[in-house]
Amino acid sequence: MFTGIIETVATVKEVAQDGSNVHFTIESSLANELKIDQSVAHDGVCLTVVAMSGSTYTVTAVAETLAKTNLGTWQRDHKINLERALKLGDRLDGHFVQGHVDTTGICIEKQTLDGSWLYRFRFPQQYAALVIEKGSICINGVSLTAFNAGRDELTVTIIPYTYTHTNFSTIEKDSVVNLEFDVLGKYLLRGRELEG
Repeated sequence: MFTGIIETVATVKEVAQDGSNVHFTIESSLANELKIDQSVAHDGVCLTVVAMSGSTYTVTAVAETLAKTNLGTWQRDHKINLERALKLGDRLDGHFVQGHVDTTGICIEKQTLDGSWLYRFRFPQQYAALVIEKGSICINGVSLTAFNAGRDELTVTIIPYTYTHTNFSTIEKDSVVNLEFDVLGKYLLRGRELEG
């Protein structure tokens, strides 16, 4: 379980295909604090540390993860958001994030405002019921508040701290991002489906 509050931005150093899996070697200031078998959210995707070496560590993505996220587009020097799992007793500054990305979205607009940045994303219409006005959304692992929620679009604004301390500064029009919708909304929607 995560909160959507990014700890650091890391760099992909190596991408290695292994059958239907892909191994990513990540360089991060957090590497020496991690351990094998630990879960870490990478752009919102929960991946397990499988190897470590100095300032780098390795994680593996399976075919299902590659199909539902933007990990298949990662290349050497790609910047990714990292968050370690929530510890019991910590403050929950974002919202409950599982690290189970639902789908990808595409940036269809980026505006530089006076002191903030506005992003508009398009997503598959089948998820429309999970996006509500002023509700929580996790984009590339970042806990944000959605507004202008439509059937296949949502908008978020980014403050300067988030812009400089996450990979949002690298997101431009046509960038593909990972989306995880609020788990509370998923349970409510599932309950309604079963009642109907």
